[in-house]
Amino acid sequence: MIVVQTSLRISFLGGGTDFQEFYMGNGGAVISTAIDKYVYVIIKERFDEAIYVNYSKKETVDDCKKIGHDLVRETIKSVDMDDGIELTTLADIPSEGSGLGPSSSVTIGLLQALNTYNSEIKTAEDLAQEACKIEIDILGKSKCQ
Repeated sequence: MIVVQTSLRISFLGGGTDFQEFYMGNGGAVISTAIDKYVYVIIKERFDEAIYVNYSKKETVDDCKKIGHDLVRETIKSVDMDDGIELTTLADIPSEGSGLGPSSSVTIGLLQALNTYNSEIKTAEDLAQEACKIEIDILGKSKCQ
């Protein structure tokens, strides 16, 4: 069993200037810090070939492409893992829509857990670049709403 803990964060100023639509034309700068509230990702091997995903919902699928949680689905696809695992995500606080960076914390935690499970070591920079690729390039989550 692998357990990964990633920090949530607070932005003091500059929030929104890190969106590509803004910083490509205007530049950007954000001042933020990690806080003592966390997202946890737990991964363990299963005795069968299914993929179990636990968050505010529970999913059991036979193909990672069928996972409804977009961050989990795309992260599993990015590390080329497709069966026999159970993933659980937990958070210290309800974080959806909180502005505390929960999607990035979940994505980084998933990448770290899955790569560790696969016996691969990634640098913090590698994890950050892959998380950006998943959230921005694949899922389009950087769009200003």
